[in-house]
Amino acid sequence: MKMAYNEAVKAFNKEEIPVGCVIVKDDLVIARAHNLREIKNQVMAHAEMLAITKANKKLNSWRLDDCDIYVTLEPCPMCLGAIIQSRIKNLYFGAYDKKGGACGSVLDLTNYSFNHKVNVTGGIFEKECSELLSNFFKNLRAWLYNLIVIQ
Repeated sequence: MKMAYNEAVKAFNKEEIPVGCVIVKDDLVIARAHNLREIKNQVMAHAEMLAITKANKKLNSWRLDDCDIYVTLEPCPMCLGAIIQSRIKNLYFGAYDKKGGACGSVLDLTNYSFNHKVNVTGGIFEKECSELLSNFFKNLRAWLYNLIVIQ
């Protein structure tokens, strides 16, 4: 999770929502990514989606059997769908997403009978992941406030 956190810090430094992701197979990191939605102007440029794409290329397969994914924020429905469809074995995440999480916070897509069942563990490195996200949004609100006050 520490590697995923470091990816989230990269996103923070690029003024992206600080979410980082790492995919591991056989104890080796095969992909890592962080959010790039603003930079790429692409709705699907979430850390998980980018890391899954890299892992697919690395393994030359859409199937990521026996892979584990570590992400600093509870996945949204789109990302959880990609995790399930790619057959990732285990999902570990840090902070819970009370506004968009699909692993129990807003809805729980892990309880449905899809073609694959992913094992989910949340709350790993939660304090650090939550603080990074809180600091990002605190800075964003301050910037927006200053922008409005100056005009």
